Amino acid sequence: QVQLVESGGGLVQAGDSLRLSCAASGRTFSSYHMGWFRQAPGKERDFAAGIRWSGGQTYYADSVKGRFTISRDNAKNTVYLQMNSLKPEDTAVYYCAARSAAFSSFVSPRPSDYTYWGQGTQVTVSS
Repeated sequence: QVQLVESGGGLVQAGDSLRLSCAASGRTFSSYHMGWFRQAPGKERDFAAGIRWSGGQTYYADSVKGRFTISRDNAKNTVYLQMNSLKPEDTAVYYCAARSAAFSSFVSPRPSDYTYWGQGTQVTVSS
């Protein structure tokens, strides 16, 4: 089992920045690819960013590329999402998720490929 707890969400204005954190406990964090997903009211849960178990490769949705940065600190069992130049359309509940690297070497954009999920943190961007 892997337990994930997100933090860092809040209410900000357009153009501001936020950094989300996801702390993991349980099994070896470094053996998991990690993803950040987001879900706006009435919409599906969408991939925002992902990072391989080693941190060597990162992936982004087109909608956040150039504004968001995912990183991880395996020594601290934590993955981060730095969000800059926030827009009202970034408003959503943000979830981190873990996918075992034993099953695949790829970071998947599909929520169904992730085994463990956090409870989510709300990000609201006002115009």
